[in-house]
Amino acid sequence: MELPEKEDVMDKNSLHKQMPVLLTKSRFRRALECPTKLYYGEQPNYANQSLEDDFLAELARGGFQVGALAKCYFSNGEDLSDLDTGAALVRTRELLHQDNVTIFEAAFQYDQLLVRVDILVKDGARYHLIEVKAKGWDSASDRFLNKKKSGILSKWEPYLCDVAFQKVVLEKALDTGNIDSYLMLANKQARAATDGLNSKFRVTMDSGMVLVSGDLSDEDLANELLIKVDVDEPVNFIRTKCDYHGQSFESYIATVADALQKGKRLRGSIGAVCKKCEFCCTTEDEALGRLSGYRECWKEALGWLDKDFKDPSVLEIANFRNADELLAQGKAKLIDIEEADINPASDGKRGLSNSQRQWLQIIKVQKEDGSPDLFIDELREEMDRWTYPLHFIDFETITAALPFTRGRHPYEGVAFQFSHHVVQEDGAVAHAHQFLDTTPGHFPSFDFIRKLKEALDSDNGTIFRYSTHENSILNLIHRQLRDSELSDKDVHELCTFIESISHSTKGSEREWRGPRDMVDMLELVKRYAYYPATKGSNSIKYVLPAVLSDSAFLQEKYAQPIYGATGGIPSHNFTDWQWIQCKDGQVQDPYRLLPRMFEDMPENIEELLSESDSLANGGAALAAYAKIQSTDMGDYERQELRKALLKYCELDTLAMVMIFEAWQEVVRG
Repeated sequence: MELPEKEDVMDKNSLHKQMPVLLTKSRFRRALECPTKLYYGEQPNYANQSLEDDFLAELARGGFQVGALAKCYFSNGEDLSDLDTGAALVRTRELLHQDNVTIFEAAFQYDQLLVRVDILVKDGARYHLIEVKAKGWDSASDRFLNKKKSGILSKWEPYLCDVAFQKVVLEKALDTGNIDSYLMLANKQARAATDGLNSKFRVTMDSGMVLVSGDLSDEDLANELLIKVDVDEPVNFIRTKCDYHGQSFESYIATVADALQKGKRLRGSIGAVCKKCEFCCTTEDEALGRLSGYRECWKEALGWLDKDFKDPSVLEIANFRNADELLAQGKAKLIDIEEADINPASDGKRGLSNSQRQWLQIIKVQKEDGSPDLFIDELREEMDRWTYPLHFIDFETITAALPFTRGRHPYEGVAFQFSHHVVQEDGAVAHAHQFLDTTPGHFPSFDFIRKLKEALDSDNGTIFRYSTHENSILNLIHRQLRDSELSDKDVHELCTFIESISHSTKGSEREWRGPRDMVDMLELVKRYAYYPATKGSNSIKYVLPAVLSDSAFLQEKYAQPIYGATGGIPSHNFTDWQWIQCKDGQVQDPYRLLPRMFEDMPENIEELLSESDSLANGGAALAAYAKIQSTDMGDYERQELRKALLKYCELDTLAMVMIFEAWQEVVRG
């Protein structure tokens, strides 16, 4: 189970006064990522931006519910999760006197090593170590080793290392090699047997504990949505063939345990991995006097001073895979990079290729040029092909570990919200439609697509999205419709609509490209517009503030409270709203003008919960939907969260409109 990890909570509160600090699974995982992180993680004076133990992140992944469901598949298991580690160690030893027993959160300590095992099954002299993870598994296509069986696939390695660490401790603590290891994962090929299964695992707000409904029935559990996957082969591969920071797996465990015990700072290597380092300071952290582990590492490795961090580094180059090579050559800053290091070349398409865009980013820094570059002729040609009225849409979706309705698969996508702005040929803008269905236990995707059809079917205007996400979701709903119990007429009408505004993706039973196939504004940004203020990012969360700061037209228009005003721009969620607000002479990011969805939500939750630059691939909206579906909350709080979701999604499509308006103004000259 992903979170919370009770061994860390225990060590930091009570046990650290009674015994040496022990190496737990989460601490070792941190040391695997980077040796120096082990030290920073134990020092309260270092800033830590990690969401690893954050309630919202785990709620969005479904980890709490998956962990609770896993226990339902094992009868008569004794749950030690409420016990602190000392008591759990004692109770585990007592239970293991039995020949056959199942224990949840069994505790084992060997020397300086400590683990809590999600599920331990003792069957005579044999033990089954089961680690539960909120991650999907498709037995038809997934595997742990690469095709040549020469290495572990990177997406699985952290999970397998968790199991390997636990297996090492259990073998030593139990003095036996009779341990079989498993991952228990969400079975993507399984289907929920009943409606409302998700809602029968309610997550409490304060602790993340799951309240399992008394109405949970044998029928609910008839189709096992979790699958136990044997991982002995990849775990043995890790223990015998893999190298971790220059050592074997078990040697590295010993090194890390010793360093933790002595409070020693292990030295890691700087590189691309530093880009996601959580031990960096925000402005608020600096004001509070917290230290930056990230800066300490780079100062030590490169001899940098504080002033050096003002210069953009190679880690900021967008979609760049050779940062480690440049760092090895002593080229840490963009001002150090030469054209040959990037080798910018055309990919045969109009506008900027990826490498050309990277080089443009670098030379802008080297020339201290903060002005944007727009390919005006290419944008004009694109615009000449568009048909008015223009439609801008954004979807919010979730992939739930436990399905909300019968017949759905674990982690099957659910479309629960969209926003829709319209721009007329005369320039009139309106927030025309929106949809949000957060009804607990209800599958909203078919109602979603019906409402989207109503919103877009009245004309043949060009439709815009931002990234591939919307097209992928439409393909998913297309498959869901054909597999549904809806009438043939309903399925045909809705599938025909989907085919008219999208194109088929890889693996589709047949190919199509609709006459109104959506235009991807993200691709237009990548090809025809570069804003230095985005620091290479193409996410709309970065592009919008850059466009607003550059466009005098937008600043003049939206500095007035015309949005949602009588006689102004119609809006479903805003009244007399002024989007352009300045602070210290700088245009503020519109997203930061909105109310935060959660009081305890970090400023960087969008980055930490998203899987890519795609706006719709997660973030606060995903966490909010999961929270509404899976937690006990009052009607007032639920309504406030719904209002926030509606405002955020409306801004997502307005952002697209604003980018279009800025480009149109430039093209018109």
